Amino acid sequence: MYDLADYTVVDISKSKQDYQEIEQLLSRSDLNLDSQVTIFMVVKIDAKIIACAGIDRDIIKCVAIDPDYRGNQLNLTLMDHTIKYANENGYFHLFLYTKPENIDFFKGCGFYPIVEITDLAVLMENNPVGIKQYCKQLHAQQKEGKKIGSIVMNANPFTKGHQYLIQYAASQCDWLHVFVVNENASQFSFDTRLKLVKDGTKQIKNVTVHASSPYIISRATFPTYFLKDKAKIDRAYMGIDLLIFRNYIAPTLNITYRFVGTEPFDEVTKAYNEAMSYWLTDKTVSEQSAITVVEVPRITEGDTIVSASLVRKLLASEQYEEVKKLVPSTTWDYLSANLDKFKI
Repeated sequence: MYDLADYTVVDISKSKQDYQEIEQLLSRSDLNLDSQVTIFMVVKIDAKIIACAGIDRDIIKCVAIDPDYRGNQLNLTLMDHTIKYANENGYFHLFLYTKPENIDFFKGCGFYPIVEITDLAVLMENNPVGIKQYCKQLHAQQKEGKKIGSIVMNANPFTKGHQYLIQYAASQCDWLHVFVVNENASQFSFDTRLKLVKDGTKQIKNVTVHASSPYIISRATFPTYFLKDKAKIDRAYMGIDLLIFRNYIAPTLNITYRFVGTEPFDEVTKAYNEAMSYWLTDKTVSEQSAITVVEVPRITEGDTIVSASLVRKLLASEQYEEVKKLVPSTTWDYLSANLDKFKI
């Protein structure tokens, strides 16, 4: 029967039937359809989809096999075709998130665990030494000092608030490492955000601004299709992101402090700040040394707390004089030269 199986790529944004079949197949495996993936490698028998694997750039998602067809070589062949398709499109270093109960299955497909959040999620990659190679590259940027600090930021865009946080943290440390999150869900592109952070901090001598890696996870790109409960989704995302930082990135650069701005408005970001105290300091979740978390009060402009979200709103409503008050001159130079991009 499996000799008659047809392996093909479908785009569910262009086929309502494929969309519905894959959604139903995922549902039978207690999975949701991930909104960020439209391209699927599927297995069809007699024109019916019996297995699928979603491909979102370098992340494999939504892998499901009809219960009637499990327990054979079909799963391995599906993954082989999926990996080959990703490779043909330029993605060789692949990741996947799954439930811990599926670790052995994906190990058999050539994937290796990076971090696991008990009973919730595990992040895997198709390179047995991938994160070790990244840490080796990162080690070349290690700096001497007794107190090495860090900041992870989106900077969408880079504001006076971000600049102040970096200036303050740098004043408290021998060296400060700033990581700019690489994601495709921001209004400002990663290259733009990275440039604005570098331009806005070049006067600070003890700072290294890092182009982020796939190992610093963005909330916007964290898949949630295998977790139904929001609290579990948040815990899984925060745990994976922060444990990777504590277990791999921080030891590589001798980081012992992580600085973060206070969050008076956004409940999700506030919860993430609170989660740092657990995942970065608790002895029970990691054998690596604890990282001290320092919350720095947000700065204000008049009575207004400076935030990137406010800058984006002001840009959309063309309140440019107000924007100018909230961003460094380097950011304003970029914005003023590209104002047409931000008009609704």
